[in-house]
Amino acid sequence: MTNPALPNDPLWPRAGAWLEPASSLDTERLRQADLALLGVPACRSSITPTGAQATPGAVRAALMRYSTWAGAQDVDVSRLRAVDLGDVEDPDDHEGEARVSAAAARAATACKLLMAIGGDNSITFPLARGLFGPQLAECGLVTIDAHHDLRDGVTNGSTVRRLIEAGLPGARIVQVGIADFSNSASYAARARQSGITVIPRSALRGADPPTIITDALGIAGSDGRPVYVDIDVDVCDRSVAPGCPSAAPGGISADELRQMAFACGRDSRVRGIDITEIDATIDAPDQRTVRLGALLVLEAAAGLCVRP
Repeated sequence: MTNPALPNDPLWPRAGAWLEPASSLDTERLRQADLALLGVPACRSSITPTGAQATPGAVRAALMRYSTWAGAQDVDVSRLRAVDLGDVEDPDDHEGEARVSAAAARAATACKLLMAIGGDNSITFPLARGLFGPQLAECGLVTIDAHHDLRDGVTNGSTVRRLIEAGLPGARIVQVGIADFSNSASYAARARQSGITVIPRSALRGADPPTIITDALGIAGSDGRPVYVDIDVDVCDRSVAPGCPSAAPGGISADELRQMAFACGRDSRVRGIDITEIDATIDAPDQRTVRLGALLVLEAAAGLCVRP
């Protein structure tokens, strides 16, 4: 698919131009940010070979194709101060994860909401660890994902298990969209033994997406505790997310996931959201998966605009 030059219309501001490079801001202005975008191009621990390291840049480029106006909510996300923190250099392996955690910790003191663009799903572990630090055991997690991510080892399939081992209570974890034939009986048993609340794909059929997220955040964020949200785009149907290597036929729709992202951004308990498992190098020619990733950023930002 060719990418012709986009027209310049001062009455149609582009979302990509809304983000301010953090390098152009002084420390005080950075601390006044509402939303921070961070690229985490991790890829080397992926069970399925991936080119997800190309995705943060691709999502930034896709933001230029959308405006900042959400007519359904009557909000313009440009009213938020949004900063782009750039990409974490070489985020894989132990040293790379330490850099990711350090970047998340800096963002935690500088903004209301951190939006991280992966990279594979391994990024959830260092991001949540960095964002919450020693308070990890007092926080909650919601995953919107077809998979439990409770595998042994250190891969993109083990991030939830690693967080539990780091102190995150299983009873404060809710997994939305867990799919049939995408997991195993052993890991489903591990989820039950850990006290995780599982809302399977079958329970989403005919359900209201914002209500599902409200219920999930009510469990993960009970007593007002802060929550981290992992959005693994392979929860979607493969027809709308061909750039997700593990997406399967029968997943949720792009619109359902967009509604969920808005609901997460709207909840004041949500401190961080990541968008993972998009491989920009295998996307469809129309870039539908990468463009969905960009729209998830905008939906969460629109939710942030209407937080009470």
